Amino acid sequence: MLRAVYRAAWWLIAPLAVLRLFIRSRRERGYREHVCERFGFAAGRLPEDDTPLIWVHAVSVGETRAAQPLIDALLAARPDARILLTHMTPGGRAQGEQLFGDRVLRCYLPYDMPHAVRRFLRTWRPSLGLVMETEVWPTLIDECRRADVPLVLTNARMSARSFKRAAKFGAGAREVFGGFTRVLAQSPSDAERLTALGARNVAVLGNLKFDMASPPALVARGRDWRRAIGARPVWVAASTREGEEELVLQAFAALDVPDALLILVPRHPQRFDEVAALVARRNLKLERRSQWAPASTSAAHADVPALPQDVNVLLGDSMGEMGAYYAAADVAFIGGSLLPLGGQNLIEACAVGTPVLIGPHVFNFTQATADAVAAGGALQVQDPADLARVLRELFKDKSRRVTMGAAASAFASRHRGATARTVDVLTTLLPERASATTLDL
Repeated sequence: MLRAVYRAAWWLIAPLAVLRLFIRSRRERGYREHVCERFGFAAGRLPEDDTPLIWVHAVSVGETRAAQPLIDALLAARPDARILLTHMTPGGRAQGEQLFGDRVLRCYLPYDMPHAVRRFLRTWRPSLGLVMETEVWPTLIDECRRADVPLVLTNARMSARSFKRAAKFGAGAREVFGGFTRVLAQSPSDAERLTALGARNVAVLGNLKFDMASPPALVARGRDWRRAIGARPVWVAASTREGEEELVLQAFAALDVPDALLILVPRHPQRFDEVAALVARRNLKLERRSQWAPASTSAAHADVPALPQDVNVLLGDSMGEMGAYYAAADVAFIGGSLLPLGGQNLIEACAVGTPVLIGPHVFNFTQATADAVAAGGALQVQDPADLARVLRELFKDKSRRVTMGAAASAFASRHRGATARTVDVLTTLLPERASATTLDL
C-alpha cells in the first residue's frame, strides 16, 4: 500500500517539481537545463559493447567532492570501465565537470518514477550503481533489483534523527533498505541503525571524506592569498547557509579584534549577491575574491595584489577553492551548524591543519565532530556570542592555535583509508576484466 501511494504521489508531484526547477532557475540558470534527463531521457546512447559502466550518484556539491577520491580510485582499479556521474543539482553537476572533465559521463538522476527510472537503466545499462551517503529512493531501489543492477549505499550514514523518522515506516522501511545489495557504512553507529532498518550485508569501512586531501597547489594558493592579506587575524566562515550569515556577522561585530578579516564562503553560489548585499547593509567594506584575485592570478605562487587594509569581509564567490580558503585562515568556522541544519563537513579544514570551530547542530556529522573535538582539533560553540568569545581567545593565543591545527591534521590523517577499502569491496561486484589476450590485441 505504501509503495502504491508513493508512486501515485509522484504523478502529482512531477509537474510541481518541474515548475520548481524553473522557479529556482531565476537564481541559478542551470535548473532549466537538461530537464528531459530528470525523466530518464539522455542525449545519445552508449556503444553496444561489454565495457562495464559504474554509475555513481552524488546529489550535490558536497557529495560530488566526497566521491572524487573514490572515482579516481575506481578509474585506476578498473581502467576498462566507464564512469557515469549523476546529480540532482546544477551545482553538483558543475562541480563534477570541474573535477573530472571528460573522464566521466554525466547526467541528472531521473525523478523516482518507474518509467523514468526504467528508461534511465535501459539507456545506460550500468554494471554497478553507487549512491552516496543518505540517498534512498524506493522506486530506484526496486527497479535496480528488477534489472539485476547491484546497488550499493556507499559512505552511508544514518543519524539518530533520521533513524527515528525512517523507523516510523516499519516494514516499508525494511523493504526499502533491504533492497541494497551492500551497505558500506561510515561508523559502527551508522551500521547499527541501518541494520535495524533492514539493510543487509552491512560493513563499516570509514568515511570517504577523510581521503579528500586538498591538492597541494590549492593549499599553496591559499598561502599566497594569506601573504597578500598580511598579518591580520583571519577567520573563515565556510559553507554557510541561508539565515546563518546574519549570525556570523553578529559574531564578527562582537569579536572586538582590531583589523580582523572575515572570509565568508556561502555554500550555494546562487546566494553570493544576496550575501554581499547583507554585508553592505552592515556598512562593512567587502571585497569579492573573484575581483581581488581573478582567475588569471589564481594559480599557486601567482602575484596576488595586496588586499586593502580597510576590507572587513572577503566574499568567497568561487567554486572548488575551499582548501585555499582554509589555508588562508587562522581559524575555520564550519557552517550549517548555528541553525538546525545538520552541519557541514569539517574534515577538509582539519586536513589542511586549520583549527576548527563548529556550532551545536551537527546531526549529519555527529561522529566526525565528536572525534575531532576529542582529538583536540576542533571546538564546539553554542551561539554567535560564544563563537565571538572563542575566536577572540584563539586570536590572542597563537600557541593554542598551532596545537589545535596539529591535532586537527593528525586527526584527519589517522582516519584515512576508506577509499581503498571501498574499492576492494566494489570491484568484487563488477564483471571480470577482459582476458589478458584480448587486452593485448
